[in-house]
Amino acid sequence: MAEGTGRGETAPREVARGAEVAKPQIFDGTTTRVAGFIIACKLYIRMRMREKTVEGQIQWILSYVQGGTVDVWKENVMEELEAGEVEYELAEDFLTCLKKEFGGGEEELVKAAELRKLEQGERMMEEFVQEFKRAARGSGYEGRLLVEEFKRGMNGGIRRKLMKAENPPVSIEQWYRRATALHRNWRESRREEERLQGKKEQGGGALKQEQRQILPRPLVW
Repeated sequence: MAEGTGRGETAPREVARGAEVAKPQIFDGTTTRVAGFIIACKLYIRMRMREKTVEGQIQWILSYVQGGTVDVWKENVMEELEAGEVEYELAEDFLTCLKKEFGGGEEELVKAAELRKLEQGERMMEEFVQEFKRAARGSGYEGRLLVEEFKRGMNGGIRRKLMKAENPPVSIEQWYRRATALHRNWRESRREEERLQGKKEQGGGALKQEQRQILPRPLVW
């Protein structure tokens, strides 16, 4: 029997109980630590607190929010919750509010700068796509702008090949998928060419050896 997470997701209860999950570190309001804190909270709630009420999950999150000016915000939130002034359908909604409060926009700027620096270089397309996806999360880039950044970072040969295709990719997912397939096919083709070239060279060497063996010996007078 699987349990729901609240938004149509399911996961086996046995997995949740058997896996080791680290608890989040104390969050003191530092902007650069918001993303890591939220990810840790989401993972722990999903794996260990699925049967808890939303109120219980939020209270658990707040127990890790302490220190500095964040204590004032925490106290205000607790008062609002107790008075029924605010109500969250899911713990994720509360975490979204926390991110808006302490994110400060700095994380998005850092992510955007990282995204603009990415280039495929000598890496396989699969590796580049995964790194690009990671940098794109929270960067503020989406739609056409995101596609243009991906095209800029990929190797020129693959980019030109896809852009000249009869039906070039449009969405970012199409670019991910087709660029990966094209690069994989290119690598397989190169390996096959190298294999055939090696066999040809080996065959040529054997032929020359055979020719040397059947050459007539010079006459000795």
